[in-house]
Amino acid sequence: MAKPAAETIYVLNGPNLNLLGTREPDTYGHATLADVEKLCAETSAKFGLKADCRQSNREGELIDFIHEAHAKNAAGIIINAGGYSHTSIALHDALMAVKIPTVEVHISNIYARESFRHHSFTARAAFASLCGFGIDGYRLAINGLAARIGVKAKA
Repeated sequence: MAKPAAETIYVLNGPNLNLLGTREPDTYGHATLADVEKLCAETSAKFGLKADCRQSNREGELIDFIHEAHAKNAAGIIINAGGYSHTSIALHDALMAVKIPTVEVHISNIYARESFRHHSFTARAAFASLCGFGIDGYRLAINGLAARIGVKAKA
């Protein structure tokens, strides 16, 4: 697969992820959103990519970010849509419409939690989904995305 024209990946985080570090630490750990963003920036840089990290508690704003990624010819999207993963057909449709390689990430193992979390609309629009690796899932997602778009780690 040819290298994309853009070298930016969008890392989109949904509702309540701004509370990482204090929200249910037994489930989500003690890392903060700033820790996630630093991890994404460092991992992306290894591939010569730039992580454009965004967080919103609003579904429509997340959709706007997806549309912006398309308009700016982003190389890929990493998305943790939080609770919207399980409810938002609109996020699914936005991801399907833009046709940008996407990886879904969840910090916790959604299949070890309440049954309503076992279905993800956003996963159906992604080429891969990771859950249960804590924030390291973002690193794994960027590595997988880089492989998918044909970008190798810089020496």
